[in-house]
Amino acid sequence: MSAKLNNPIWVMSSAYDKLSLDELIDTAKEVGAQGIDLCVFRKDGTREDHTATHLEYENFTAEDGKRLIEKFNQAELRLSLGAFENMIGGDPEQRVKNQNHLLRLIRIAYLLGGDANDVKVGTFVGYNHELGNEIDGFQKNLDEYKRVFEPIVKYAESLGVTIVYENCPMEGWRSSRYSSTYNNLPAVLAARKLMYAMIPSKAHGEIYDPSHDIWQNTNPVDVMEQMDISRLKRIHVKTTRNLKNEARVAWGGMYPMQHVDVALAEKAGVDIPKHDWDRHHYEAMLPGFGGTDNMDWNDFVSVLHRRGFDGAFEIENEAKNSKDTGILAATNQGFKNCINFLAPLLWDLDASEGYVYKSYKALTIPDVQDIPEVTVGEL
Repeated sequence: MSAKLNNPIWVMSSAYDKLSLDELIDTAKEVGAQGIDLCVFRKDGTREDHTATHLEYENFTAEDGKRLIEKFNQAELRLSLGAFENMIGGDPEQRVKNQNHLLRLIRIAYLLGGDANDVKVGTFVGYNHELGNEIDGFQKNLDEYKRVFEPIVKYAESLGVTIVYENCPMEGWRSSRYSSTYNNLPAVLAARKLMYAMIPSKAHGEIYDPSHDIWQNTNPVDVMEQMDISRLKRIHVKTTRNLKNEARVAWGGMYPMQHVDVALAEKAGVDIPKHDWDRHHYEAMLPGFGGTDNMDWNDFVSVLHRRGFDGAFEIENEAKNSKDTGILAATNQGFKNCINFLAPLLWDLDASEGYVYKSYKALTIPDVQDIPEVTVGEL
Protein backbone atom coordinates (compact mmCIF):
# COMPACT_ATOMS: atom_id res chain seq x y z
CA MET A 1 0.00 0.00 0.00
CA SER A 2 1.12 3.56 -0.68
CA ALA A 3 2.27 5.79 2.19
CA LYS A 4 -0.52 7.05 4.41
CA LEU A 5 -1.60 10.68 4.05
CA ASN A 6 -3.03 10.79 7.59
CA ASN A 7 -6.59 11.58 6.52
CA PRO A 8 -8.92 12.81 9.26
CA ILE A 9 -12.10 10.87 10.07
CA TRP A 10 -15.26 12.89 10.61
CA VAL A 11 -18.85 12.11 11.54
CA MET A 12 -21.82 13.25 9.51
CA SER A 13 -24.36 14.73 11.89
CA SER A 14 -27.43 13.17 10.21
CA ALA A 15 -27.17 10.22 12.61
CA TYR A 16 -27.52 12.54 15.59
CA ASP A 17 -30.64 14.50 14.69
CA LYS A 18 -31.85 14.44 18.33
CA LEU A 19 -28.66 16.01 19.76
CA SER A 20 -27.96 19.70 20.22
CA LEU A 21 -24.81 21.15 18.67
CA ASP A 22 -22.96 21.05 22.00
CA GLU A 23 -24.05 17.45 22.58
CA LEU A 24 -23.00 16.59 19.03
CA ILE A 25 -19.52 18.06 19.57
CA ASP A 26 -19.09 16.11 22.82
CA THR A 27 -20.22 12.91 21.10
CA ALA A 28 -17.88 13.42 18.14
CA LYS A 29 -14.99 13.74 20.58
CA GLU A 30 -16.17 10.67 22.51
CA VAL A 31 -16.21 8.41 19.45
CA GLY A 32 -12.77 9.66 18.33
CA ALA A 33 -13.59 11.85 15.30
CA GLN A 34 -11.59 14.85 14.07
CA GLY A 35 -14.45 16.80 12.52
CA ILE A 36 -18.18 17.07 11.85
CA ASP A 37 -20.08 17.53 8.63
CA LEU A 38 -22.97 19.56 10.00
CA CYS A 39 -26.32 18.78 8.40
CA VAL A 40 -28.29 22.01 8.12
CA PHE A 41 -31.58 20.97 6.55
CA ARG A 42 -34.36 23.51 6.14
CA LYS A 43 -36.59 23.64 9.19
CA ASP A 44 -39.57 23.90 6.84
CA GLY A 45 -38.29 21.22 4.47
CA THR A 46 -40.27 18.30 3.08
CA ARG A 47 -37.80 15.44 3.60
CA GLU A 48 -38.78 12.87 6.23
CA ASP A 49 -35.70 10.62 6.15
CA HIS A 50 -33.14 13.31 7.03
CA THR A 51 -34.13 16.27 9.17
CA ALA A 52 -31.02 17.12 11.22
CA THR A 53 -30.37 20.85 11.57
CA HIS A 54 -27.33 21.51 13.72
CA LEU A 55 -26.88 25.19 13.01
CA GLU A 56 -29.09 28.20 13.62
CA TYR A 57 -28.88 29.39 10.05
CA GLU A 58 -31.38 32.26 10.15
CA ASN A 59 -29.80 35.71 10.53
CA PHE A 60 -26.33 34.12 10.78
CA THR A 61 -23.68 36.86 11.21
CA ALA A 62 -19.90 37.14 10.97
CA GLU A 63 -19.85 37.27 14.77
CA ASP A 64 -21.83 34.00 14.86
CA GLY A 65 -19.21 32.53 12.56
CA LYS A 66 -16.40 33.64 14.85
CA ARG A 67 -18.11 32.08 17.87
CA LEU A 68 -18.71 28.82 15.99
CA ILE A 69 -15.05 28.63 14.93
CA GLU A 70 -13.94 29.25 18.50
CA LYS A 71 -16.29 26.50 19.72
CA PHE A 72 -14.86 24.00 17.21
CA ASN A 73 -11.26 25.05 17.91
CA GLN A 74 -11.81 24.52 21.61
CA ALA A 75 -12.92 20.96 20.80
CA GLU A 76 -10.09 20.54 18.24
CA LEU A 77 -12.59 19.66 15.52
CA ARG A 78 -13.02 20.81 11.90
CA LEU A 79 -16.35 21.28 10.11
CA SER A 80 -18.32 21.52 6.89
CA LEU A 81 -22.00 22.17 6.07
CA GLY A 82 -24.61 20.40 4.01
CA ALA A 83 -28.28 20.08 3.08
CA PHE A 84 -29.25 17.47 0.51
CA GLU A 85 -32.38 18.30 -1.47
CA ASN A 86 -33.85 18.24 -4.99
CA MET A 87 -32.59 21.43 -6.62
CA ILE A 88 -33.83 20.99 -10.21
CA GLY A 89 -37.04 18.95 -9.91
CA GLY A 90 -39.98 18.14 -7.71
CA ASP A 91 -42.46 20.74 -6.52
CA PRO A 92 -41.49 24.08 -8.13
CA GLU A 93 -42.05 26.08 -4.94
CA GLN A 94 -39.96 23.68 -2.84
CA ARG A 95 -37.10 23.56 -5.34
CA VAL A 96 -36.74 27.35 -5.24
CA LYS A 97 -36.69 27.20 -1.43
CA ASN A 98 -34.00 24.50 -1.68
CA GLN A 99 -31.92 26.65 -4.04
CA ASN A 100 -32.21 29.68 -1.76
CA HIS A 101 -31.23 27.55 1.24
CA LEU A 102 -28.11 26.36 -0.60
CA LEU A 103 -27.20 30.00 -1.25
CA ARG A 104 -27.73 30.69 2.46
CA LEU A 105 -25.30 27.90 3.37
CA ILE A 106 -22.71 29.15 0.87
CA ARG A 107 -22.85 32.55 2.56
CA ILE A 108 -22.42 30.93 6.00
CA ALA A 109 -19.46 28.90 4.70
CA TYR A 110 -17.91 32.16 3.51
CA LEU A 111 -18.35 33.65 6.99
CA LEU A 112 -16.60 30.53 8.36
CA GLY A 113 -13.58 30.97 6.09
CA GLY A 114 -14.72 28.87 3.13
CA ASP A 115 -11.96 27.02 1.30
CA ALA A 116 -9.27 28.62 3.47
CA ASN A 117 -10.73 26.60 6.38
CA ASP A 118 -11.82 23.70 4.15
CA VAL A 119 -15.48 24.46 4.93
CA LYS A 120 -17.38 22.95 1.99
CA VAL A 121 -21.12 22.94 1.30
CA GLY A 122 -22.68 19.57 0.47
CA THR A 123 -25.78 19.20 -1.70
CA PHE A 124 -27.70 16.97 -4.06
CA VAL A 125 -28.70 18.13 -7.52
CA GLY A 126 -31.86 16.06 -7.79
CA TYR A 127 -33.66 15.20 -10.99
CA ASN A 128 -36.53 16.65 -13.01
CA HIS A 129 -38.73 13.73 -14.11
CA GLU A 130 -41.04 15.89 -16.19
CA LEU A 131 -38.04 16.60 -18.40
CA GLY A 132 -36.67 13.10 -17.92
CA ASN A 133 -39.80 11.51 -19.37
CA GLU A 134 -39.30 13.41 -22.62
CA ILE A 135 -37.02 12.31 -25.45
CA ASP A 136 -33.41 13.21 -24.62
CA GLY A 137 -34.56 13.54 -21.02
CA PHE A 138 -31.11 13.06 -19.48
CA GLN A 139 -29.61 15.79 -21.64
CA LYS A 140 -32.50 18.07 -20.71
CA ASN A 141 -31.73 17.43 -17.04
CA LEU A 142 -28.10 18.33 -17.69
CA ASP A 143 -29.26 21.54 -19.36
CA GLU A 144 -31.52 22.33 -16.41
CA TYR A 145 -28.65 21.62 -14.04
CA LYS A 146 -26.50 24.14 -15.91
CA ARG A 147 -29.25 26.75 -15.90
CA VAL A 148 -29.78 26.44 -12.15
CA PHE A 149 -26.25 25.79 -10.92
CA GLU A 150 -24.11 28.00 -13.14
CA PRO A 151 -25.05 31.18 -11.23
CA ILE A 152 -24.91 29.31 -7.89
CA VAL A 153 -21.40 28.02 -8.59
CA LYS A 154 -20.33 31.48 -9.77
CA TYR A 155 -21.64 32.94 -6.50
CA ALA A 156 -19.75 30.30 -4.47
CA GLU A 157 -16.58 30.95 -6.44
CA SER A 158 -16.84 34.70 -5.77
CA LEU A 159 -16.88 33.95 -2.04
CA GLY A 160 -14.09 31.36 -2.04
CA VAL A 161 -16.43 28.46 -1.26
CA THR A 162 -16.66 25.03 -2.92
CA ILE A 163 -19.94 23.13 -3.42
CA VAL A 164 -19.73 19.34 -3.25
CA TYR A 165 -22.29 16.92 -4.76
CA GLU A 166 -23.04 13.49 -3.31
CA ASN A 167 -23.47 10.59 -5.75
CA CYS A 168 -26.49 8.93 -4.10
CA PRO A 169 -29.16 8.03 -6.71
CA MET A 170 -31.82 8.61 -4.02
CA GLU A 171 -33.47 5.45 -5.27
CA GLY A 172 -36.37 5.66 -2.83
CA TRP A 173 -37.11 9.35 -3.28
CA ARG A 174 -40.25 8.69 -5.33
CA SER A 175 -43.05 6.19 -4.97
CA SER A 176 -42.15 2.61 -5.89
CA ARG A 177 -44.98 2.82 -8.41
CA TYR A 178 -42.59 4.71 -10.68
CA SER A 179 -40.28 2.46 -12.69
CA SER A 180 -37.13 4.62 -12.49
CA THR A 181 -35.03 4.97 -9.34
CA TYR A 182 -32.62 7.56 -10.80
CA ASN A 183 -33.49 10.62 -8.74
CA ASN A 184 -30.21 12.54 -8.39
CA LEU A 185 -28.25 13.65 -11.46
CA PRO A 186 -24.65 13.06 -10.20
CA ALA A 187 -25.38 9.42 -9.30
CA VAL A 188 -22.91 8.03 -11.85
CA LEU A 189 -19.39 9.09 -12.85
CA ALA A 190 -20.39 9.92 -16.44
CA ALA A 191 -22.94 12.46 -15.20
CA ARG A 192 -20.40 14.15 -12.96
CA LYS A 193 -17.87 14.39 -15.79
CA LEU A 194 -20.54 15.95 -18.00
CA MET A 195 -21.49 18.38 -15.24
CA TYR A 196 -17.90 19.61 -14.86
CA ALA A 197 -17.58 19.96 -18.63
CA MET A 198 -20.70 22.15 -18.63
CA ILE A 199 -19.50 24.27 -15.68
CA PRO A 200 -15.67 24.18 -15.66
CA SER A 201 -15.31 26.25 -12.44
CA LYS A 202 -13.23 24.64 -9.70
CA ALA A 203 -15.77 25.88 -7.13
CA HIS A 204 -17.68 22.61 -7.30
CA GLY A 205 -16.64 19.03 -6.74
CA GLU A 206 -17.91 15.97 -4.94
CA ILE A 207 -18.42 13.85 -1.87
CA TYR A 208 -17.99 10.28 -3.07
CA ASP A 209 -19.91 7.49 -1.33
CA PRO A 210 -18.72 4.05 -2.53
CA SER A 211 -21.79 2.27 -1.18
CA HIS A 212 -23.99 3.67 -3.93
CA ASP A 213 -21.81 2.24 -6.69
CA ILE A 214 -21.55 -1.20 -5.09
CA TRP A 215 -25.23 -2.04 -5.48
CA GLN A 216 -25.07 -0.63 -9.02
CA ASN A 217 -22.45 -3.36 -9.71
CA THR A 218 -19.67 -0.80 -10.21
CA ASN A 219 -16.29 -1.12 -8.49
CA PRO A 220 -15.51 2.08 -6.53
CA VAL A 221 -11.79 1.50 -7.12
CA ASP A 222 -12.35 1.79 -10.88
CA VAL A 223 -14.35 4.98 -10.34
CA MET A 224 -11.51 6.53 -8.34
CA GLU A 225 -9.05 5.59 -11.10
CA GLN A 226 -11.12 7.31 -13.79
CA MET A 227 -12.31 10.45 -12.02
CA ASP A 228 -10.69 13.89 -11.90
CA ILE A 229 -9.21 13.51 -8.41
CA SER A 230 -8.95 17.28 -7.99
CA ARG A 231 -12.76 17.34 -7.80
CA LEU A 232 -12.85 14.91 -4.87
CA LYS A 233 -13.18 16.77 -1.56
CA ARG A 234 -14.70 14.20 0.81
CA ILE A 235 -15.28 10.44 1.10
CA HIS A 236 -18.51 9.24 2.67
CA VAL A 237 -17.72 6.16 4.70
CA LYS A 238 -20.63 3.81 4.24
CA THR A 239 -20.76 0.43 2.64
CA THR A 240 -23.18 -2.11 1.26
CA ARG A 241 -23.86 -5.79 1.60
CA ASN A 242 -25.61 -7.00 -1.52
CA LEU A 243 -28.35 -9.36 -0.39
CA LYS A 244 -28.53 -12.93 -1.65
CA ASN A 245 -32.30 -13.16 -1.87
CA GLU A 246 -34.83 -14.50 -4.36
CA ALA A 247 -35.85 -10.99 -5.40
CA ARG A 248 -32.35 -10.25 -6.74
CA VAL A 249 -32.60 -13.31 -8.97
CA ALA A 250 -36.16 -12.61 -10.06
CA TRP A 251 -35.72 -8.89 -10.81
CA GLY A 252 -32.00 -8.86 -11.57
CA GLY A 253 -29.20 -6.81 -10.10
CA MET A 254 -29.37 -4.02 -12.66
CA TYR A 255 -33.00 -2.89 -12.59
CA PRO A 256 -35.11 -1.86 -9.61
CA MET A 257 -37.76 -4.15 -8.23
CA GLN A 258 -41.10 -2.89 -9.56
CA HIS A 259 -44.48 -2.42 -7.92
CA VAL A 260 -47.31 -4.42 -9.47
CA ASP A 261 -50.78 -5.52 -8.39
CA VAL A 262 -50.42 -7.14 -4.97
CA ALA A 263 -52.81 -10.03 -5.67
CA LEU A 264 -51.06 -10.75 -8.97
CA ALA A 265 -47.65 -10.75 -7.29
CA GLU A 266 -48.88 -13.18 -4.62
CA LYS A 267 -50.36 -15.47 -7.27
CA ALA A 268 -47.11 -15.45 -9.25
CA GLY A 269 -44.90 -15.83 -6.17
CA VAL A 270 -42.98 -12.65 -6.97
CA ASP A 271 -41.58 -10.17 -4.44
CA ILE A 272 -42.56 -6.51 -4.79
CA PRO A 273 -41.31 -3.45 -2.84
CA LYS A 274 -42.41 -3.34 0.80
CA HIS A 275 -41.75 0.42 0.80
CA ASP A 276 -40.29 3.04 -1.53
CA TRP A 277 -36.67 2.31 -0.59
CA ASP A 278 -37.05 -1.47 -0.98
CA ARG A 279 -35.95 -1.58 -4.62
CA HIS A 280 -32.35 -2.79 -5.04
CA HIS A 281 -31.67 -5.75 -2.71
CA TYR A 282 -28.91 -4.34 -0.53
CA GLU A 283 -28.32 -3.44 3.10
CA ALA A 284 -26.45 -0.33 4.25
CA MET A 285 -23.57 -1.09 6.63
CA LEU A 286 -20.66 0.54 8.39
CA PRO A 287 -17.27 -1.02 7.60
CA GLY A 288 -15.95 -3.00 10.53
CA PHE A 289 -19.27 -3.21 12.35
CA GLY A 290 -21.47 -6.29 12.27
CA GLY A 291 -20.01 -8.38 9.49
CA THR A 292 -18.41 -8.23 6.08
CA ASP A 293 -19.56 -6.19 3.10
CA ASN A 294 -19.06 -6.09 -0.66
CA MET A 295 -16.20 -3.57 -0.60
CA ASP A 296 -12.42 -3.95 -0.54
CA TRP A 297 -11.42 -1.04 1.68
CA ASN A 298 -7.70 -1.79 1.37
CA ASP A 299 -7.79 -1.40 -2.41
CA PHE A 300 -10.08 1.64 -2.17
CA VAL A 301 -7.87 3.53 0.29
CA SER A 302 -4.75 2.50 -1.62
CA VAL A 303 -5.92 4.05 -4.89
CA LEU A 304 -6.99 7.23 -3.07
CA HIS A 305 -3.58 7.61 -1.44
CA ARG A 306 -1.76 6.81 -4.67
CA ARG A 307 -3.74 9.53 -6.41
CA GLY A 308 -3.04 12.02 -3.63
CA PHE A 309 -6.40 12.38 -1.88
CA ASP A 310 -5.77 13.99 1.49
CA GLY A 311 -9.32 15.01 2.45
CA ALA A 312 -11.63 13.87 5.19
CA PHE A 313 -13.32 10.47 5.43
CA GLU A 314 -16.82 11.26 6.75
CA ILE A 315 -18.74 8.41 8.37
CA GLU A 316 -22.39 8.50 7.25
CA ASN A 317 -24.12 6.14 9.63
CA GLU A 318 -27.24 4.66 8.04
CA ALA A 319 -26.49 1.11 9.14
CA LYS A 320 -29.40 -1.16 10.00
CA ASN A 321 -27.55 -2.47 13.06
CA SER A 322 -26.42 0.97 14.28
CA LYS A 323 -28.27 4.21 13.47
CA ASP A 324 -31.45 2.42 12.36
CA THR A 325 -31.82 0.71 15.73
CA GLY A 326 -32.79 4.06 17.21
CA ILE A 327 -30.50 3.32 20.17
CA LEU A 328 -27.88 6.01 20.79
CA ALA A 329 -25.40 3.55 22.30
CA ALA A 330 -25.55 1.37 19.15
CA THR A 331 -25.12 4.45 16.98
CA ASN A 332 -22.02 5.44 18.94
CA GLN A 333 -20.67 1.88 18.81
CA GLY A 334 -20.98 1.93 15.03
CA PHE A 335 -18.97 5.14 14.76
CA LYS A 336 -16.29 3.97 17.20
CA ASN A 337 -15.85 0.60 15.51
CA CYS A 338 -15.74 2.21 12.09
CA ILE A 339 -13.02 4.63 13.21
CA ASN A 340 -10.98 1.74 14.64
CA PHE A 341 -11.46 -0.16 11.38
CA LEU A 342 -10.17 2.78 9.32
CA ALA A 343 -7.34 3.82 11.68
CA PRO A 344 -4.67 1.38 10.39
CA LEU A 345 -5.56 2.35 6.81
CA LEU A 346 -5.44 6.12 7.33
CA TRP A 347 -3.26 6.98 10.32
CA ASP A 348 0.39 6.59 11.27
CA LEU A 349 1.48 4.12 13.92
CA ASP A 350 2.73 5.63 17.17
CA ALA A 351 4.86 3.55 19.52
CA SER A 352 2.84 4.51 22.58
CA GLU A 353 -0.63 5.42 21.23
CA GLY A 354 -1.03 2.97 18.35
CA TYR A 355 -2.66 4.31 15.20
CA VAL A 356 -3.35 7.97 15.78
CA TYR A 357 -4.19 11.13 13.84
CA LYS A 358 -1.63 13.89 14.44
CA SER A 359 -2.25 16.43 11.69
CA TYR A 360 -4.83 18.65 13.37
CA LYS A 361 -4.79 22.34 12.38
CA ALA A 362 -6.99 24.89 14.09
CA LEU A 363 -9.53 26.86 12.07
CA THR A 364 -8.55 30.47 11.46
CA ILE A 365 -10.84 33.41 12.13
CA PRO A 366 -11.51 34.92 8.68
CA ASP A 367 -11.30 38.66 8.09
CA VAL A 368 -14.76 38.96 6.57
CA GLN A 369 -17.66 41.35 6.82
CA ASP A 370 -21.33 40.51 6.95
CA ILE A 371 -22.89 40.30 3.51
CA PRO A 372 -26.62 40.12 2.81
CA GLU A 373 -28.31 36.87 1.88
CA VAL A 374 -29.14 36.49 -1.82
CA THR A 375 -31.82 34.49 -3.63
CA VAL A 376 -31.70 32.71 -6.97
CA GLY A 377 -33.94 35.41 -8.37
CA GLU A 378 -31.22 37.97 -7.61
CA LEU A 379 -28.32 36.07 -9.18
